[in-house]
Amino acid sequence: MNANREAQDKPSTGGAGSRSITRADGGLAPLSPRALEERKLIHRNDSVRVQADAFRELRTKLLSMGQERNFITLVAPVQRGCGGSFVARNLAAAFAFDETKTALLVDCDALHPAQQSALGVDADRGVMDYLEGTVAELGDIQYETGLPRLRLIPSGRSRETTGEHFSSTRMRVMIDSLRGTHPNRYLILDSPPVLNSPDARILSELADLIVVVAGYGQVTPDAIEKAASAFDPEKVAGVVFNNLY
Repeated sequence: MNANREAQDKPSTGGAGSRSITRADGGLAPLSPRALEERKLIHRNDSVRVQADAFRELRTKLLSMGQERNFITLVAPVQRGCGGSFVARNLAAAFAFDETKTALLVDCDALHPAQQSALGVDADRGVMDYLEGTVAELGDIQYETGLPRLRLIPSGRSRETTGEHFSSTRMRVMIDSLRGTHPNRYLILDSPPVLNSPDARILSELADLIVVVAGYGQVTPDAIEKAASAFDPEKVAGVVFNNLY
């Protein structure tokens, strides 16, 4: 089943209010719509309604395919520059819109991590540190984002080699633990590009559903087909065409 959706990488509005405000209890105060737009995140106001509705519809299709269980979605760009991190971030936000659900965004692009900077999260450790054994507790790499019910596990500092970590028993146990401790939690894995790297295919073994992201006008139909064919066809939910406007 295809789940092709149009998503715009909405530009930053700039101005004040972009920095997260830390509460006394260590939590983050909810971000304003303007601050969310600076992070290229959807929200409920009319200024990004087209984008928000597109991601809500994608979420609804995935929920239908996942039969309402708390599944794991891999968001995999065909190649760099397709906007995979933007789609992963906003799909996670769409799940977090639902007050009965929580979302956990995991940045698995160790060579070019993007989510920590994009979300303005102050973090010095991430998933790669946990997989390398320098962090013992999963709670130590989960960070609030300023969007209610959405948390981030950043990648950590940039690494060249990651495939062995993603195929390790520790990675599988981590994913099972993250999903199993919260029955209403939906995991979104932000993947490296599919072409020219085995990491996306390795990560797909951990996912229930896969969304392929193609930059509109940036990749050929043959490249999209080649990327999609790298995965189990039973898992591929569809293709998101990004940057359409």
